[in-house]
Amino acid sequence: MARTTSRPPARDRRELHTQVTVCPGCGGRIWCAYVSHRTVCTLEGLTRLRLHVRRCSHASCPLYHRPYRPEQEGRIALPQHEYGLDVIALIGTLRYRLHRSVPEIHAELRQRGVPVCERTVTNLLDRYDELLAVRLSDGRRLRDITSGQGRVILAIDGLQPDVGHEVLWVLRDCVSGEVLLARSLLSSTEADLAGLVAQVREELSVPIVGVISDGQHSIRNAVARALPGVSHQLCHFHYLREAARPIYESDRHAKKELKKRVRGIRPIERQVERRDDEQAKAVLGYCLAVRSAITDDGRPPLVASGLKLHARLSAVADSLDRVEEKGGCRRNCES
Repeated sequence: MARTTSRPPARDRRELHTQVTVCPGCGGRIWCAYVSHRTVCTLEGLTRLRLHVRRCSHASCPLYHRPYRPEQEGRIALPQHEYGLDVIALIGTLRYRLHRSVPEIHAELRQRGVPVCERTVTNLLDRYDELLAVRLSDGRRLRDITSGQGRVILAIDGLQPDVGHEVLWVLRDCVSGEVLLARSLLSSTEADLAGLVAQVREELSVPIVGVISDGQHSIRNAVARALPGVSHQLCHFHYLREAARPIYESDRHAKKELKKRVRGIRPIERQVERRDDEQAKAVLGYCLAVRSAITDDGRPPLVASGLKLHARLSAVADSLDRVEEKGGCRRNCES
């Protein structure tokens, strides 16, 4: 859906000058040739930029009439873009760190006062992927980071935000915490993943001494193919999840049985929702506590949702017992 409203006027105005005053081609002084204007939309609002552009006027110079734009312009926005780099960075963070969809990102930006349409959000997300790929493909940066530590422990995992779309594969160094490679693949075959691992291995100046991943067979075969003889183990989370699977199944069954015993919250709420006395407010509070306990799932295997539900329902029951001991009416509150 395209934007249907015009952009408001710019609130902030900035005037930028170039730091370069000497032509690198002929060594002569370069003067301001013209002034350019552009409006950039940032998270702080619309900014009107006044850019003093210089260029060499010596006809014999190999850089004759080549424009030199202010260096600070590149820290605000990409060339020929109306949205700032801070907006692009926020879109990437909402997408890949918080797993928000494009409509949710659009709603978040509109809430922050950024005039943007959903189609533009998709385009800016593509720009974020391109900037990230350029940064991660810098071999010199990777060598500088890993040369001091002497080794790399590689972690491999894939992220699929939407079912049926490309999978974003991320290869990260566990020692430094840096992402070594990130690339989207349509397929996750052994040959594709082995190519990613081999690319990282060739760009590093230190050896890869270990690999951590989940138990996916294509990853296992790709690591054995690209890094023969290197130790490969399951990550702690997946290892613990597999070991705790019998406990998880029992906990899930217990949670299902507990939820059967606390059904019927809605009829109780209907009986007191039109009342405004203290007893009705207390009943609604207990109903809300039971609803919250039912819908609050844990994160197995680290948090057992069945045990968590049992503890919260026990706390509600103990509270009702204390109310009854103090002379309250439990009959209308029990669920």
